[in-house]
Amino acid sequence: MSFRLQPPAPARPNRCQLFGPGSRPAIFAKMAASEADVINLDLEDSVAPSDKAVARENIIEAISGVDWGRKTLSVRINGLDTPWWYRDVVDLLEKGGERLDQIMIPKVGCAEDIYAVDALVTAVERAMGRTKPIAFEVIIESAAGISHVEEIAKASPRLQAMSLGAADFAASMGMQTTGIGGTQENYYMLREGVKHWSDPWHWAQAAIVAACRTHGILPVDGPFGDFSDDEGFRAQARRSATLGMVGKWAIHPKQVTLANEVFTPSDAAVAEAREILEAMEAAKARGEGATVYKGRLVDIASIKQAEVIVRQAELIAG
Repeated sequence: MSFRLQPPAPARPNRCQLFGPGSRPAIFAKMAASEADVINLDLEDSVAPSDKAVARENIIEAISGVDWGRKTLSVRINGLDTPWWYRDVVDLLEKGGERLDQIMIPKVGCAEDIYAVDALVTAVERAMGRTKPIAFEVIIESAAGISHVEEIAKASPRLQAMSLGAADFAASMGMQTTGIGGTQENYYMLREGVKHWSDPWHWAQAAIVAACRTHGILPVDGPFGDFSDDEGFRAQARRSATLGMVGKWAIHPKQVTLANEVFTPSDAAVAEAREILEAMEAAKARGEGATVYKGRLVDIASIKQAEVIVRQAELIAG
């Protein structure tokens, strides 16, 4: 272990983030009643330019007017290259009340982007005397963002989560695809005449997970565009979970159940993790640093892996 310890990520459930446009207030109560851990009310891509102001007012009213329960409530503001973002921030914090937990900053390309929003948020909080600091989550959606991902991850103590936005990322990278997440038809290897599809998002996800875990941030997988393909969603989510991501976006209500299914440790996985911890406790009592569990070697590293699963299960249960 390095002398500089890896800080823990925020202790909160983040299995599914359900998105809904701020221009459709009729769905807000249904979002609040869903099983998603995080609600993202959107002012950016899902809202037409002519509807930005109305969507902002809808969200401001809903922050205090809807019972969001114990969910993390987040609002995705407009990008910093637009004329809307500063008003998003100011109005949300001046008019929205204390229930708002988080602001999602899209298309972050460098640490200075976070600094700009942080400076504005801090000024408004001080002016308004807000007692609950607003947290940040960001989306990596460009070549610049993935190139500067570690700088971004350590840019502000407000930062709690980071996601990969596959569609804009693909466009920025010049990728020949119109798909949002999942395997891509032309991204395959050929062996003995048989096609084997691999994951074009793998390296970017791994980079995000590494930056997030280094700086105590939750790594989250972004959208899966084909909401008619449940198995494709599950496959993408399972790959993401294996890499270390804690959850995934839902752009359709049916995806909430799928995300929770994948990112909730199974009873069998939790039971096995607890058994590994018990086996290692018994080994330590015998003065041993390793032992055998179900025919395989387990040691100190195994304890850390098992503890991740147990902590996640306890967090969700709590």
